[in-house]
Amino acid sequence: MTAANTAFPSQTADDPDLLAPFTRWEGTEALSALQLSGLHCSACAGIIERALLNEPGVLAASVHAAAARLSLRWQPGQTTLARLVAAIERAGYGAVPDVAAQARMLRQREQRQALWRLFVAAFMMMQVMMLAAPIYWAAPGEMATDLVRLLQWGEWVLCLPVLLFSATPFFRGAWQQIRQRQLGMDVPVALGLAVAFVASSGATFEPGGLFGHEVYFDSLTMFVSFLLAGRYLELRWRHRAAQELERVAAKMPEMVERIDSAGRSEQVPPSRLRAGDLVRVCAGQAFAADGRVERGQSSVNEALLSGESLPVMKNQGDAVVAGSLNLDAPLLMRVERVGADTRIEAIVRLMREALSQKPASVALAERVAGPFLWGVLLLAAGAAAWWSYWEPARAVWVAVSVLIVTCPCALSLAAPAARVAATGALAKRGLLLRRTELLESLCEVDLLVLDKTGTLTEEQLHLRQHWLAAGADAALLEQAAALAAHSRHPLSQALVRAWPDASADWTDLQELPGHGLQAMDSQGRQWRLGALAWVGEGVDPSAGLAQLAFGCEGQVLLWLQFDERVREGAAEAVAAWHAAGLGTLLLSGDAPERAERVAAAAGVQRCIAGASPERKLAVVAELQAAGRKVLMVGDGINDAPVLARADASVVMGRGALLARAQADAVLVNEQLAVLPRARAMALRMRRVVKQNLAWAAAYNLACVPLALSGWLPPWAAGLGMALSSLAVVANALRLARG
Repeated sequence: MTAANTAFPSQTADDPDLLAPFTRWEGTEALSALQLSGLHCSACAGIIERALLNEPGVLAASVHAAAARLSLRWQPGQTTLARLVAAIERAGYGAVPDVAAQARMLRQREQRQALWRLFVAAFMMMQVMMLAAPIYWAAPGEMATDLVRLLQWGEWVLCLPVLLFSATPFFRGAWQQIRQRQLGMDVPVALGLAVAFVASSGATFEPGGLFGHEVYFDSLTMFVSFLLAGRYLELRWRHRAAQELERVAAKMPEMVERIDSAGRSEQVPPSRLRAGDLVRVCAGQAFAADGRVERGQSSVNEALLSGESLPVMKNQGDAVVAGSLNLDAPLLMRVERVGADTRIEAIVRLMREALSQKPASVALAERVAGPFLWGVLLLAAGAAAWWSYWEPARAVWVAVSVLIVTCPCALSLAAPAARVAATGALAKRGLLLRRTELLESLCEVDLLVLDKTGTLTEEQLHLRQHWLAAGADAALLEQAAALAAHSRHPLSQALVRAWPDASADWTDLQELPGHGLQAMDSQGRQWRLGALAWVGEGVDPSAGLAQLAFGCEGQVLLWLQFDERVREGAAEAVAAWHAAGLGTLLLSGDAPERAERVAAAAGVQRCIAGASPERKLAVVAELQAAGRKVLMVGDGINDAPVLARADASVVMGRGALLARAQADAVLVNEQLAVLPRARAMALRMRRVVKQNLAWAAAYNLACVPLALSGWLPPWAAGLGMALSSLAVVANALRLARG
């Protein structure tokens, strides 16, 4: 049984619980995320995609070569995942579910093999160089011919492990590409190695024959070592990106304690939880689903999901999210969302989708790669023919040098390396990309359009001001907050946040919907907190601004006004946006007075209030017709149409599912300061891509003439190609540091 069949038994391959960790469902279609191994260039991606598209039941297959990820859309009723993975293996590659344990084992095996191949190539290279050095250093006629041949025979023997073991990925990749009738980077590399080895072997076995007397074993081993070193570093970089994704998924517990209606508990895997289940979460354990606290009080670490470094206190009725960590005391949680519907799974899915996409620039590079490689082969053949006429002894290694130096490794890595590094850096800051095209769009936007409630302002209300009746004691505020603590009404909770430590002895508590709270104090007096007309009578000093009243036995003693609060850091984010020479607009469906007050507090340049979803869409369309490039930031269902219409769009982490489906990115930590940083990162990424492309072009322009003229030996061509690839990856990794 193959590894794929072990991972996907045919009899259970359609079990939603088994597929859930790496699959989401769209009707009868399944969209699965797999991690691949054995990829070396963009041509490998095309081979895997064609192999899958030839299978029945496969609707779409997209491979991101830089991240070694596959996004597969398929029909479970027509095929099984085991059969599809077997098709990938027949094409010469490996695949496992994008789930932490199996993916980690696959990465470790791939990394171990790559390290062994590099070690053998480097070790044998040093031995070959030791045998080749006396021949280079000896003066003409100083070394006996038999000794020279003996050293060359030794080089040939030492070169065999390099060719048969270390260079296997190049020959296997070239064969797969030729069999699929698609040229990739492995073809010129394998051809160069084969030509160099055959010519060197001919010169060793029959000196002075068809291949002359020059051998290239030192150049061959050096080239393989350099190229494997570059690929190994690229592999490590790609694995680090995968580890960031697993760091999120690994927070989920393997088993949870479920409480049934009779109070009995049982240990079940998270995949067996359903909405409405009651779960006990012990101190030190992670939440396995989204839900609300049914009983208990504890602090919870939500840093992984929200970026908030301080623990958050959770009381009865408070929402908790999967992946956060319970710190202090056991909690009973009522499950609301499980599996793919939880916030942590949405985050993981967004990261997978972003890493699995094939941007337009990458697709263009793949289309250009074929004609480019045909040109390389023709150029090498022409160089060999020309040198065969003028100086046959140099024809072989000139052709090999041309094949090596024009291998487009750096060119193919230029855009994907920068894109994946930038995507990872933004994910660490709390911005998860659903579509990586956002990085290009951010470079062009010139207007930031913001929704108000839940985007520019916090979702929770806060106490703005209060008024006391003549002669009333200021301690009434604390009493009112102590009474408000017994209600989940948003205004009551806002009052509690203003006085979190308030305490008072209340008895006979009652909450009357539409009116408010009433209770008795220790002296037997009745107090009310709620609507002004219900609480009692009194001269209102607030001129109609109060929203809650607090009083005793029909007399209002305290008036309270609540308002929205501009999100922390929002004003600084808007100022940073303006400093970059860009405009801002607040587009809200709220009343003009409130919207304009919030816009002024945040420093937004312009405000359009009272806008319906249709009006919002029309405003953005008018701005675009006027030539503006719009970045829309929202959170509600009513923002979904305008998020889809905008040139670039970001939705807040707690935003509606429909809004998240339309947005290009999700701002998980809901810190608007990330937006100007994201644009700066996008501009940096564009500069890095241009630098990488310029470097790759300059390298080819400088080295190809040297190779054609015979001034660049194969070992130097291999060193230059490997160093150019390393330079491109190292330049892109600067983005990962933020």
